[in-house]
Amino acid sequence: MEQKNDHSVLAKPKQLLTQALHAVRGDDTQQLVEAFTSEMTLVAEGLCDDQSQLRKNVEDVRRESESNRQNLQDALDMLERTLDENQKEMDRRLTDLGRRMDALEKNGKKKELHIGKWKMPDGFMPQLIVLASIIAGAWVLVTILNLFQ
Repeated sequence: MEQKNDHSVLAKPKQLLTQALHAVRGDDTQQLVEAFTSEMTLVAEGLCDDQSQLRKNVEDVRRESESNRQNLQDALDMLERTLDENQKEMDRRLTDLGRRMDALEKNGKKKELHIGKWKMPDGFMPQLIVLASIIAGAWVLVTILNLFQ
């Protein structure tokens, strides 16, 4: 019987320990582990989906940024070409105007009329004044000659 008593004496603490563990852990520890694992898997899958969505968004933004950069570079190149063309056109026009001015100055000097020491520029009004002076002088001369007859 002593052996039975030893066995029952040892069984009591083991049984108490098992009961204490069951009280702390609960009887459904395996079920709790399964539920926890299921929830963590769901969270991990959600995080993975979020991360893949973020990667896709970053790639879309990168593509759009590259497209905008290329469009801006194309616009700048076009503006630079237009500016160069306009500058060449303005230089050509200025050169042409300079040649015209030189030609006009040369023609203006050639067309000056010289009457004695007086220089008379070419034009409509100066010629009209000279003609009127000649006519007035002739009239005065005729009038004086008529007085002496």
